[in-house]
Amino acid sequence: MKEFDYYIFVDYSENYLGYLIIDNNNLKSLFAKSNKFSHYKELRYKSAYIHSIKSVIEKCNILDFFIKHKIKEIRQNIDIYLEIIKFLKEHENCIIFISVDNHEYSNFEKFVKIIDGNKTIVKKESQLIKGTPEYKASLVLDTLLNIERLSKKK
Repeated sequence: MKEFDYYIFVDYSENYLGYLIIDNNNLKSLFAKSNKFSHYKELRYKSAYIHSIKSVIEKCNILDFFIKHKIKEIRQNIDIYLEIIKFLKEHENCIIFISVDNHEYSNFEKFVKIIDGNKTIVKKESQLIKGTPEYKASLVLDTLLNIERLSKKK
């Protein structure tokens, strides 16, 4: 896959929307540390996974790989969109890859095309190829969203 200066991932989980921004070098480093991450829906022992992956996140300082990351309730999605657009405007001379959850794709793609034009590639999360650094970063965001969602349910 083509290399980009920055990668942005946007994901949705029930009532939560989150994003993370990572640069090319940190994406490669994150790839080496993210082999324990899995899609939550495919797991058999979900609570054990969440418990063990929290310690992996802390031990490997996973959140330190990201330039920015945030998770908010879906009703605050405009805040997330605005932060991403602000990042796009601040980094005009860069090429940027954005992976968006299928649920949010159509709205987000229109939003980015209005603001950014042709420098940014927007792909559906389902178009990511398993085993790639982009796919692994998407799994990290998916896991962070599920941790947040489950912690709010308690």
